[in-house]
Amino acid sequence: MKRTFAATFILCAQYAFAQNPLFIPELLEGPSFDLQIQTGTTQFFPGINTPTFGINGNVLSPTLVFNKGETVTLNVTNNLTSSTTMHWHGLHVAAMNDGGPHQIIEEEATWSPQFEVMNNAGTFWYHPHGEGKTDLHVSKGLAGMIIVRDDVEAALELPRTYGVDDFPIIVQTKSFDVLNQVQIATQADTTVMVNAIVNPYLDVPAQVVRFRLLDGSSERSYLIGFSNNMNFFQIATDGGLLEEPFETNRLRLSPGERAEILVDLAALQGETIYMMSYSSEFPDGIIGAETVGMLAEPEGYSDNPLNGLDFELLQLNVAEPTANPVTTVPTSLATITPISIDDIDVERTITFAPLEMGPDNMVEGPFGMNGVQFNMEVINETVQLDDIELWTLTNQTQVAHPFHIHDIQFLVVDFNGDNPPADQSGWKDVVLVMPMQSVSFITKFEDFADPVTPYMYHCHLLHHEDEGMMGSFLVVDPNSVVEVDEDSGILCYPNPANSETTIQLEQSIGKNSAVRVFDVIGKSVEVQYEIQENRIILHTEKLSPGLYNVMLDDKTITQFIKK
Repeated sequence: MKRTFAATFILCAQYAFAQNPLFIPELLEGPSFDLQIQTGTTQFFPGINTPTFGINGNVLSPTLVFNKGETVTLNVTNNLTSSTTMHWHGLHVAAMNDGGPHQIIEEEATWSPQFEVMNNAGTFWYHPHGEGKTDLHVSKGLAGMIIVRDDVEAALELPRTYGVDDFPIIVQTKSFDVLNQVQIATQADTTVMVNAIVNPYLDVPAQVVRFRLLDGSSERSYLIGFSNNMNFFQIATDGGLLEEPFETNRLRLSPGERAEILVDLAALQGETIYMMSYSSEFPDGIIGAETVGMLAEPEGYSDNPLNGLDFELLQLNVAEPTANPVTTVPTSLATITPISIDDIDVERTITFAPLEMGPDNMVEGPFGMNGVQFNMEVINETVQLDDIELWTLTNQTQVAHPFHIHDIQFLVVDFNGDNPPADQSGWKDVVLVMPMQSVSFITKFEDFADPVTPYMYHCHLLHHEDEGMMGSFLVVDPNSVVEVDEDSGILCYPNPANSETTIQLEQSIGKNSAVRVFDVIGKSVEVQYEIQENRIILHTEKLSPGLYNVMLDDKTITQFIKK
């Protein structure tokens, strides 16, 4: 009872400030985008300037509109005083365009990835993904939405007038120190905001409206509902439209996840309702529930009044309808073609576990995946192009972890032995794995292969990611022949290799030449080899999967991948 009273008192104090109009980020349409990462100040609280980061502004980032099939160019200029990155979360792009920790944008530099938009219509987002910097840069304001449009979505009668009946909703909680500076990696995220506005309100028309929901928080999950307990319709998950609307009155959203919902407000003209988080209904283990951990909890967790409490996210003032309102909800949306379990080529298991044992470690880490933490120089998994794979995520900790994988969208096939619930039945790139449970998903790695540049998979609790709860994987083409230097004429095949690979040079090789192989961190590895005139045959069956460099005498001549 004491904790409930304290929570109510603090929330009442927070909401004693005047309501503020919801900020709607600028909408940019391409195909070319100029994005300036910059510093600024933002008044989250009246009369108090807090240093923030933004793109083309003081905080947050413009909403970008892409059309499926078009080629877009994104000129990202870093005006910060430190390096950063920019990741296109959920988009299916080549590894070199992905914006992970390997695509660093130095100070005063511009990175200009260009790619064809291959995703179906949906709501995606973009944010930094630098090694050890993601939480800081996102918390200080670097987050923005991406809306992808296509012909399937365009043929549906849906609200799609941005800022009128189609609204971006970026939900975050932040922590501030005594000087009102943004803090990270604490459990004191007591300030709730939507689109960087504390105590926001939004005037909405009395008709069917569309909310594009994004959990942009560092750690907190939300259970979305409305203060009048009305039903609404989920129409999309991370990767796009569902097959048909799912009617519900609660929708769980974990960090990194997106969902689109339709809400029929036609009968509520003149009324005020609230978009809520019903966090009191969360099971134990989710950041935002009343309890995390059986024998221990994250430091400061029980002191946070939001944990286990129902609280308001956004005040909605229902006004008169627009001139041409959408008044109905479609009965069908898009076709989702399942991937057959019978077609699986590879099965993998990714296990989340603390690297040190003890009650505190089960909730605070440090955590690893398959017993290791992220290393920029290590490839953790190697995937073959066009393979269909089943990944099983096993959580051996006391905290729920939202797992995100780059490059692809997946379909969940198993939630701890049960079929996926309706709200998780569409294409996904983030899935919440509950404590001591498992989730399996199926996917196909297609279109993009790169023998050098990896993609990431990681926990989307941002300080977990920054602390190393992340891995990297290569997608490689088993049928490729890699010519490392066009002038040298050196060929390496097959690459990736299984039991052996052949390196072919234009000139003969001396019988006494020294052949040495090194892994990606420069450690020499023992490999048996044969020299046959102008060819080196490497016997690679005992090598671990990963990327290797080959030296002939004192010169690096090629690279190869071991599957």
